[in-house]
Amino acid sequence: MTQTKSDKQIPVNIYRPSNPFVAKCVLNEVLVRPGAPGDTRHVKFDISGGDLQYLEGQSIGVIPPGEDKNGKPNKLRLYSIASTRLGDDGDTKTLSLSVKRLEYKHPETGETVYGVCSNFICNLQPGDEVRLSGPVGKEMLLPDDPEATIIMIATGTGIAPFRAFLWRMFKEQHEDYKFNGTAWLFFGVPGDASILYKADLDWMAYKYKRNFRLDYALSREQQTKTGAKMYIQNRMAEYADELWEVMQKPNTHTYMCGLRGMEDGINEFMTETAAKSGMEWKAYEKQMKSEGRWHVETY
Repeated sequence: MTQTKSDKQIPVNIYRPSNPFVAKCVLNEVLVRPGAPGDTRHVKFDISGGDLQYLEGQSIGVIPPGEDKNGKPNKLRLYSIASTRLGDDGDTKTLSLSVKRLEYKHPETGETVYGVCSNFICNLQPGDEVRLSGPVGKEMLLPDDPEATIIMIATGTGIAPFRAFLWRMFKEQHEDYKFNGTAWLFFGVPGDASILYKADLDWMAYKYKRNFRLDYALSREQQTKTGAKMYIQNRMAEYADELWEVMQKPNTHTYMCGLRGMEDGINEFMTETAAKSGMEWKAYEKQMKSEGRWHVETY
């Protein structure tokens, strides 16, 4: 089994919903470019002045103000943290999220309905206060092994924890951690304008060719050889044999984050790929989980 952090080192529930940390918004910027569907933001909070700390791969609870339709205080929503433990400014004083505004038509009235918490976050202005709880989560943590192979499978804002991983690996300097393994990101979005953090990802893929591989799946702009839409599992299928071989290595960790609907396609791809080697995917998936090498966070 690969080396992971001891529970003592993992900060969990430093702040609880009953006694949350009050952070301040310091930045709210649009992440998508013209032509992309929806509204997705990178929002940065000042968390100085308290004891809040976190690790890459953890989530934070955001408690939106106001009450629900039953007159009870709005419940918290969990969001994957998009920054490293040092924060975007490298001083441990900030925490960042990647948030898409939930928006849909009411099936009966036809009115536009907005997600309570995502709408609140996307509308924040610098200086606005936000109540946070947590952090939570031990499922998506990076292994301590700097020689590990890290396969990341993301759709949409599921890129958040992987942004944290990659910033730690390639953008920051650490005395106690110098990543020298292989990071391989598969990122699925509708089109080029929807690729979150594209400039940074492309720069890292160019600068760190030896350690970082990057593959996009643009479902509305790319097609498979058979003319079908290019979803993330289709892009992965182009490297099926290589991926399967790499996943057998005891120091390879595979992470998946995004909408729950992505799991079916990945599961189908993995089932077909494993079968070529005479293996049953569900059994191997279970083995990888027991070894702490298969990490899934979908919503």
